[in-house]
Amino acid sequence: MEETINHIERRDKELPYISDENVMAEQAETRKKLQKFNTMDTSDFQGLSSMIRQILGKTGGNIFVNPPFYCDYGTHIEVGENFCANYNCTILDVAKVIIGKNVLLAPNVAIYTAGHPIDPVARNSAYEYGIGITIGDNCWIGGNTVITPGVHIGNNVVIGAGSVVTKDIPDNVVAAGNPCRVIRPITEEDRYYYYKKRKFPSDTFEEIEKYRAKEEG
Repeated sequence: MEETINHIERRDKELPYISDENVMAEQAETRKKLQKFNTMDTSDFQGLSSMIRQILGKTGGNIFVNPPFYCDYGTHIEVGENFCANYNCTILDVAKVIIGKNVLLAPNVAIYTAGHPIDPVARNSAYEYGIGITIGDNCWIGGNTVITPGVHIGNNVVIGAGSVVTKDIPDNVVAAGNPCRVIRPITEEDRYYYYKKRKFPSDTFEEIEKYRAKEEG
């Protein structure tokens, strides 16, 4: 006989679950915190940074989220150091969302671990699910990107604006499109350019190279 578990436990095991009163009570607590965060003085950078740490489950140093920000629980979200999410970020963290260090999310990025069955009867039964998402280190996710349940994005990845990411993306690539696909690898040549064929000015390039040498030890 299968063990009987409650819907919170089912949700956290990535099993089909129903948003019963206990599940919704958890969301209600998060919404109170989000209400405070999203109505704060947006020039109070220190206050915003402090408040978002009360919402997210695990955070590294030097993180910032520009309001408005939306999530289901917050406690299922882990971000590394030097994390920045720009305006109108939405993370449906029914399952775990684990984000590495030095990650930038442009405006209107949507990360959806939540899903519903394809079969209409199963969907109408109120059962839903969440499948975890991971984003590696040193990633830049372009504006209006949607990341769907179960996706893994590797390290050092750039996702082009407007992408819909439905499958895993490997390390060290530029990827874009709907559905998102690898466009090209990131190469040594990219270090010289800041936008398309526009090269860094020599003084800026020298500063970046000093920073690179420090980072690489």
